[in-house]
Amino acid sequence: MAAVVLAMALTLVRPADLRLLPAWVLPLVEIVLLTVLIVRDPGRIDRRSSFLRGASITVVTLLVLDALVATVRLIAALIHGGSMTNSPTKLLAAGAVVWLSNLLSFALLYWELDAGGAANRAHRMPQYLDLAFTQQVNPELARPNWRPGFGDYLYLALTTSIAFSPTDVMPLALWAKLAMGLQSMIALAVVGLVVARAVNVFT
Repeated sequence: MAAVVLAMALTLVRPADLRLLPAWVLPLVEIVLLTVLIVRDPGRIDRRSSFLRGASITVVTLLVLDALVATVRLIAALIHGGSMTNSPTKLLAAGAVVWLSNLLSFALLYWELDAGGAANRAHRMPQYLDLAFTQQVNPELARPNWRPGFGDYLYLALTTSIAFSPTDVMPLALWAKLAMGLQSMIALAVVGLVVARAVNVFT
């Protein structure tokens, strides 16, 4: 919940050039969906239900799409020029917001899709993994019945954004490989283009 709220906050502080819709639209839709989730399953939101899973996936999908739109618009502004591209401070701030938006949205995506979602993982782990964490590959390194939490998926998203490749978590399912590959390309494009443009403006 905290990650979703933070992702919505980043949408609100993002420059208008990087949004397709008014700043209040996405947070309003996300609040409605989160309210539905909480009302249908108050507490830990760990009850398995196709409706709840669909609502959870919708929440995360909207955040991912919003971050991708911001990335595309930032790259377009860097190539064709925009209101923020002549100020290194504004450019770096916009780049940081877009980078963080992608980080949080992909962390939520991994958390929601891995092993059938958080509610499914709370009850049982599948025999065949989507994402192989070190503690799962080498169970002797972890406490009994270890399950990845959101912090583990946030770390996965962070290392993918920094190293531009898998580190200690291996993608096994096709969706995981595609998601990590896409996140790596996004991070490389944002960091590379924003830093290059900022250096150019400085000089």
